[in-house]
Amino acid sequence: MIFKSKIKWAALLGLVFSLFSLLVHLLLANYSTAELVQYNAMVGLAEDFTPKFGRESIRYRKLWGAVKPLESLQPYANPRSRYPVPNDQNNGFIYAKIFGRFEKIRSSICDLVTISRLLNATLVIPEIQDSTRSKGISSKFKSFSYLYNEEQFIAALTNDVIIVKSLPDSLKEARKRKEFPLFKPKSSASPSFYIKEVLPELKRRMVIGLVLNDGGCLQSILPPSLAEYQRLRCRVAFHALHFRPEIQALGHQIVERLRVWGQPYLAFHPGIVRDTLAYHGCAELFQDVHTELIQHRRKQMMKEGIINEKLSVDSHVRKINGSCPLMPEEVGLLLRAMGYPPNTIIYVAGSEVFGGQRVLIPLRAMYVNLVDQTSLCSKQELSDLIGPETPLPQDTFHFPQAKSEKQLIEEWKKAGPRPRPLPPPPDRPIYRHEKEGWYGWIAESDKEPDPSPMDFRMQAHRLLWDALDYIVSVEADAFFPGFNNDGSGGPDFAGLVMGHRLYEMASARTYRPDRKVLSQLFNSTSDHMYYPKLNWTISVREHLNKSLGEDGLVRESNLSKQISFLSHPLPECSCRTPGFADIPNPVRGIDGQLLYGGEDECPKWMEHGLATVSLKAGSAQESKVDEKDSTEDDTDLDELPESDDNVSRMDSTPPSEQDEEMDPDD
Repeated sequence: MIFKSKIKWAALLGLVFSLFSLLVHLLLANYSTAELVQYNAMVGLAEDFTPKFGRESIRYRKLWGAVKPLESLQPYANPRSRYPVPNDQNNGFIYAKIFGRFEKIRSSICDLVTISRLLNATLVIPEIQDSTRSKGISSKFKSFSYLYNEEQFIAALTNDVIIVKSLPDSLKEARKRKEFPLFKPKSSASPSFYIKEVLPELKRRMVIGLVLNDGGCLQSILPPSLAEYQRLRCRVAFHALHFRPEIQALGHQIVERLRVWGQPYLAFHPGIVRDTLAYHGCAELFQDVHTELIQHRRKQMMKEGIINEKLSVDSHVRKINGSCPLMPEEVGLLLRAMGYPPNTIIYVAGSEVFGGQRVLIPLRAMYVNLVDQTSLCSKQELSDLIGPETPLPQDTFHFPQAKSEKQLIEEWKKAGPRPRPLPPPPDRPIYRHEKEGWYGWIAESDKEPDPSPMDFRMQAHRLLWDALDYIVSVEADAFFPGFNNDGSGGPDFAGLVMGHRLYEMASARTYRPDRKVLSQLFNSTSDHMYYPKLNWTISVREHLNKSLGEDGLVRESNLSKQISFLSHPLPECSCRTPGFADIPNPVRGIDGQLLYGGEDECPKWMEHGLATVSLKAGSAQESKVDEKDSTEDDTDLDELPESDDNVSRMDSTPPSEQDEEMDPDD
């Protein structure tokens, strides 16, 4: 009996120890799991959710730091040879009308000033037709002053060209009677064309007119003997063409609002425009009505002789060839591969993204801080920029005229071979959402309706939005183009931004991706992509990092400079500061053209000024780093400043809430 009781006590004691051991193991497992999760969150996922890093850290330099091989490049567009000041005893007046979007207008103005200098003529302030044709824009703005500062434009070019606001009164009436010769030069017009054909007419009639549709009126590449005219183009684009004060102020205010979060930002220009997509045959990359709209525009281009190809082409083949844009989701994957965390601030430039917000949804899912001018400015600020306008009647919805039963039967007989879908019931109502949208016409007509007065006004407004985006993109810590060098034969927005950044701050991070190479990477199906030398992420990083420096610049010189000098103003408009060990040897193309390097040495006065500025900047930076070292590690990039109702919607509304308010069909 005693023996049995001892066995029971031993069994009970063993059970208690087993339960205690199990409890200890569970606690240890729970503690270890918590530690592992915490470790992964703080260390393993540091690539995604990283604390704010100092500007001297390795990670910061890899993502936002200056491109060292380009640090010796400095802007220098001053004349470098004998350059006489113009006088009133010249050959006459040149007036011009400019058609096109923002990038064509900007490039055309630079060419006009250059032509005026070449012909020794007085330039009349050019007329921007997208603002002139708009009915009821603010009366306080004229054509040119709707976008640019007239007084600054005239004063900055005093030593280059005489510029007046209008023709003398004695010549205005003659212009109305169309007594003066009118030329429509191509963007590839040579200097000899103007000397041989335009100059004689100018001397004979004292006034000539130019109509510019191609985004320019002078060929991009000029012989070395005309290098001063290339530098004149730079002085116009980067020093004389200032936006009017209201645009400048709001643009810089947007930049301040982006920087107030205490972290750098990246500007991204999708370049997804209907005309360009139609030109290259990229319709199949879209869905639904957008494909129809692209194909309709392509058919129009074929009738106008702009395209000499078939209507239907394989968009995916064009995509592999690099002829179609990088889609926003692809750009998001590239940025993630580069190491940009998902809370990176990305500013989307471009007043028009074909497909609307729906196209940007994948990128927004990868980067929550995706913003644009509408989220950083209040409606009142944008309205003040436009100015007071005459009210226009809204584009009202008109129900189609009812058809008789006889007409319906006749249409059914002519509808084509069977099988075909049954017609809708005769009493079925036509819902407003089916016909009222801006694309509603394509459902029942082969002809695109003529632009309404409201459409013209919106075109004028887009010039202002593009101007804001231009300012923010030039000032960005990094810039990524979705579709530069689009091959359409004219300047593009991203190209002008890249050229401006190359001129003002060549060492800033401006990506110059090769879409053909990236398409091959996206379509790679290799089973061994995990092997270090074939790793997809490493391949993307190598390509994009190379595009920041010499490789990217050589490629840009081969492609974009042939079309637009302002997209690659090297070496004519830059100089090299001595003392850098990595000053490159000149790189020339097959035809002997200088592709990279070969810049003149910067003058002594510039070297002294740069040394003083860099010394001040270095000391200021050191003091900032010392002050912030104690607090940087505790600050999260996702933290936003306190809201200010008087600043903007972006400051008061988190991005996650803004997403819910956006209509994907906009």
